Amino acid sequence: MKRYLFILILPIIFSAASCTKTQSVAPVIPNQTILTSISANNWQTNDGGKTYYAIINTPEINKTSFTYDGVLTYITFDNATYEQVPEVYGGIAYSFTHSVGKIEIDIQSSDGKTLITPPGNLGVKIVLIPSY
Repeated sequence: MKRYLFILILPIIFSAASCTKTQSVAPVIPNQTILTSISANNWQTNDGGKTYYAIINTPEINKTSFTYDGVLTYITFDNATYEQVPEVYGGIAYSFTHSVGKIEIDIQSSDGKTLITPPGNLGVKIVLIPSY
């Protein structure tokens, strides 16, 4: 009798002991890609040609985005290959900074002393990566 009772109780024990795994998955928020360009007349200098800068208005970088998101910047010289900034290309060092509403591309000679000629038109790809 005890054996039959045990066989009847065994499924009840296993069903009561089973657990359900719940997994919380954060919603996927895709990154945002902005394609733009810098025209030859956008390059400005404050030191007679040792360094140049161009400002790209980027309203997508708001206060929240500036505080939390990642910002990647790429440039293309031939519209076939993008190179990530910072970059040294043809003896010119490219770098960027960003703040709310804008990205600034800065260029200077790789030695920091030689006068340079701005590169003219550049294609720019900006990738905003949300981080929460």
